Amino acid sequence: MSEQQNEINIALVQTDLAWKDKVANLNRIRQLVMTIKEPIDMIVLPELFNTAFCVDDSSLAENMHGESISFLKEISKQQNCAICGSLLIHESEKVYNRFVFVVDGEILFTYDKHYLFSLVIENQFLQAGAQKVTHKYKGWKIQPFICYDLRFPAWCQNNELADIQIYVASWPTKRIHHWQTLLRARAIENQCYTVGVNRIGKDGYGNAHNGHSCVFDFTGNTCCDMTEKNGIEIVKLSATALSEHKERYPFWKDRLK
Repeated sequence: MSEQQNEINIALVQTDLAWKDKVANLNRIRQLVMTIKEPIDMIVLPELFNTAFCVDDSSLAENMHGESISFLKEISKQQNCAICGSLLIHESEKVYNRFVFVVDGEILFTYDKHYLFSLVIENQFLQAGAQKVTHKYKGWKIQPFICYDLRFPAWCQNNELADIQIYVASWPTKRIHHWQTLLRARAIENQCYTVGVNRIGKDGYGNAHNGHSCVFDFTGNTCCDMTEKNGIEIVKLSATALSEHKERYPFWKDRLK
């Protein structure tokens, strides 16, 4: 079991996403990532970072050896860090909105979106994931979720005592106050850091997205809010601060009774 690294540096990538254009999106992300000059531990990309949120087009789905997975492996090696985000994956004749976490050119873990966005009939095109996932990276317990999952606190309840919950999204401008409020709520109730990465720009349906990728600490304080910025924000999180808070306020123990 690896010892927990006391501090972890996370790079949030907030950018516009070209509609169904993998080449343009991967090139854009590569250019942004190459601007990072300081040591980092993790890069987080938005939901469906390679295509934008076009779940009705199964032709965009890849297998686990496709070009976008290869891209993640390449970046993880070049930057010597983890990189994660979600994309459409075709597996066993079904399509999933799958979060993939890559380290040193290898897939460390995956998570399939559980709550599919019925308002745009995502549930008619994709298969819902059945399992929550918690995995250690540099001693930090990471728990991933995707967009609509954020609205369901029972699913996001931190019984696994994760240190960081990651939410990748394509969250629209008109409901951005929900995004911010729910991320803060999940951080407070779960006594963990929440990292939310959203996109900017308009999608192919005309929906506007204004980003506000953000990080909240275990008390709901804002560590970072990118507002509508296009680019990268790096946030440093402290394991010591989290541990001291949980020791002082052990609400989590009552949740597990």
